[in-house]
Amino acid sequence: MPERRLRGLRHLTKTAKSPAPSPSPRTPAGPSDPEPTAPRRSVITAALYDDGFRTSTHESLAETFRQLRQSSGGMAWIGLHRPAPAELHSLAEEFDLHPLSIEDALEAHQRPKLERYGATLFVVLRAARYLDATEEVDFGELHVFVGPDFVITVRHGAAPDLAAVRHRMEASPELLKRGPEAVLYAILDAVVDGYAPVVAGVENDIDEIETEVFGNAPGVSRRIYELSREVVEFQRATRPLAGIVSGLTAGFDKYGIDEELRRYLRDVADHATHVTERVDGFKQALQDILAVNATLVTQQQNEEMKALAEASHAQNEEIKKISSWAAILFAPTLVGTIYGMNFDHMPELSWLWGYPFALLLMGVVCGGLYVIFKRRDWL
Repeated sequence: MPERRLRGLRHLTKTAKSPAPSPSPRTPAGPSDPEPTAPRRSVITAALYDDGFRTSTHESLAETFRQLRQSSGGMAWIGLHRPAPAELHSLAEEFDLHPLSIEDALEAHQRPKLERYGATLFVVLRAARYLDATEEVDFGELHVFVGPDFVITVRHGAAPDLAAVRHRMEASPELLKRGPEAVLYAILDAVVDGYAPVVAGVENDIDEIETEVFGNAPGVSRRIYELSREVVEFQRATRPLAGIVSGLTAGFDKYGIDEELRRYLRDVADHATHVTERVDGFKQALQDILAVNATLVTQQQNEEMKALAEASHAQNEEIKKISSWAAILFAPTLVGTIYGMNFDHMPELSWLWGYPFALLLMGVVCGGLYVIFKRRDWL
């Protein structure tokens, strides 16, 4: 066994066997002491396979490594969910994984890609699932290490359901015995097939948005924007798949991939192309809906402005009429007020025709104002 393997085993064995410190007899645990919190389990499944059948399942990575090195011709399939750095570094030491791939797996938030480090493939995939309750798309990230005798999956997020992939492969030993490449293709197929419910959910959301746009529903612009962001994120997950599949296809002859797995990968490539085309169509449809919504909003605003202008015009007309009648009625009030002052020395105060003249003056002024306002269409 190479020294590199032994160092990894010694590290894990020592970590597994180190005894936990015993509690001090002077500080017994009382009822108010908090219960110890169980550590989060990151190793979902660690199993060994031989000739397409599972031969053993292990709780720890150290035991998995030991059994794999003792067997000949077997394959390890290790599934991790958000592992600790120490676990990934132990895997890197045991299986000679490149430091750059370990760094990507630790940081996550990587774009989908395919990298080859010697005899090890490193694949990053973005899985997705549609949440019916919130009508949102939840994206997960999956890192896959594929070597001559191992497959390691590091999952960040709820998707995809790798347990279903494992059960499917274990139910098809003829396919599973073809080695780690078959597991990689099965994972690719599961990720791509998982896009189908998301495509259906997004398509249904777009149909609902179209109905809301023409129904003048409030908040539809915000929903269009949020769905557009999800579609852009969906494009980032699906578009690199063509390059990943192309990279795997280029290594068919060099790495001796059999014809059955080639057909399997070509089927995955067809499904991935179909999903990518649908997602591209969603982006264009949302852009068209956004343009239509902007046009409808502008049209609605113009109609509202027109209605306000008409209401303002009608109000101005009423104000003109009121102002005109107020001016007409003010004229006799002004004359009557002046001649009602009762001063001793006022013009025409003792005139015999003063009263009829005052009435005539009021009538002439009122009539003149009426004619002026009528000609200007104020009355």
